[in-house]
Amino acid sequence: MAKASSKKEEAAPPPPKRGNKWLIALVAVLALVLAAGGSAVWAIKKSQSHDSAEEESDAAKKVASKSNKQEQIPLYVRLEPLTVKLQSDTEGAEKYLQLLPELKALDAPAIDKIKAYLPQLRHEMLSLMSSKKPSELATPQGIEKLAFELRARVNQSFGNAKTPPSSGDKAGPEETVQAVLFSSFIVQ
Repeated sequence: MAKASSKKEEAAPPPPKRGNKWLIALVAVLALVLAAGGSAVWAIKKSQSHDSAEEESDAAKKVASKSNKQEQIPLYVRLEPLTVKLQSDTEGAEKYLQLLPELKALDAPAIDKIKAYLPQLRHEMLSLMSSKKPSELATPQGIEKLAFELRARVNQSFGNAKTPPSSGDKAGPEETVQAVLFSSFIVQ
């Protein structure tokens, strides 16, 4: 009999387990949740990297424009020497001013404009210089003041200057002449 009962046990299929269906469903739901979470994380990182790439691009453009402004090499126009008789401080003493001015500009169109207006600019510079007294030009501050006044007078000829600049006043980018420099400055 022992043999008969063991044959019955072997012949009968095992009863189905109910836990397998629930386990498969649980694994499937877990896989879907992980896939959705992973794709959400991927999408967020992609949008952040896209935003950061745009920010980096904007920052790079700003740095490039700043470096272009900073690296912009100025151009100079050397004028012919100017000689004028100065106003007298004392009776009988005639003094003359001779200088070699150079005009600083930021770009080639400004240089072309300066060259086109050169006779008028020389006139403006000579008239301003002839109104000075030797005592006004005896100090470095006086020479600097003359340079600022010349820059303002020249830019007024172009219609784009502040009136009148104070000592240490910087030229704006809209001004044709950024500075007046002296290669030679002689009061005799």
